[in-house]
Amino acid sequence: MKILVTGGTVFASRFTAEYFARENEVYVLNRNSRPQSSGVTPIIADRHNLGDTLKKYAFDAVIDVTAYNETDVRDLLSALGNFKNYVLVSSSAVYPETLPQPFREDMQTGANSIWGDYGTNKIAAEKYLTEHVPNERANAYIIRPPYLYGKMNNLYREAFAFECAERDLPFYLPKNGEMPLQFFDIEDMCRFIAILLEKQPEHRVFNVGNPETITVREWARLCYGVFGKIPEFVNVSADIEQREYFPFYDYGYMLDVAEMSALMPDVKPLERGLAQSYEWFASNRREVRRKNYFEYISDNFARSK
Repeated sequence: MKILVTGGTVFASRFTAEYFARENEVYVLNRNSRPQSSGVTPIIADRHNLGDTLKKYAFDAVIDVTAYNETDVRDLLSALGNFKNYVLVSSSAVYPETLPQPFREDMQTGANSIWGDYGTNKIAAEKYLTEHVPNERANAYIIRPPYLYGKMNNLYREAFAFECAERDLPFYLPKNGEMPLQFFDIEDMCRFIAILLEKQPEHRVFNVGNPETITVREWARLCYGVFGKIPEFVNVSADIEQREYFPFYDYGYMLDVAEMSALMPDVKPLERGLAQSYEWFASNRREVRRKNYFEYISDNFARSK
């Protein structure tokens, strides 16, 4: 297939580009501000100022990993020539936290106080796409992942826990450590997109993710387990803002992924995915966008060394 991937230089878009480039002709659309993915053909342009840049191409699929709002989708759609499928990587942030869980695709989307504009902008992007595609020339699919992780993850999430383990530090857990989180390995996301492009299901909007949630305590144990270590836990009072020392918001949620599982019943075990994530991190530490968690812990928690 001839595939266009937006971005192609950082985490999800980079992994997606390189994943599909293994067996397809992949083009990436970006401004060339970072090193390019391997095995792809760059189209150097701003998605908001494309002119006729894309009109000469006919794509079997457009995988839009970097659309965050309606304008992002509108400008790309208006600039495309012929294409057969458009896959929008949206977010679980489109569901209001007031809905019963697990969230299902047929539930009403709406503002979420945790995610703010990020969630409402994703809703607007979805809405614009569904109003303009599908049509006689193309299909549109929307996927809504929870927390993505895995190889090329430049966000300071599992990387922070890995560094805690490397330093033999205790791990500071918010409250009782039982907040549930749901994850999805970036490779599984790409596998599912490939299934959508192959099978062309009638269902168009999919929650994606591991079928089970995991508590933050269990997640930290798995991260330390990559090194064969067992963490010492220190519980932190709810009075302290957890984003000062911990990489996730104070918000536990779960997606119903039954529709995804019907098409792709097997997902990568979190333990294996975290081990693969560390393999990448160990050789690419400078790629990670660090936050000042260690500084805050050192300054505010007496047990930190």
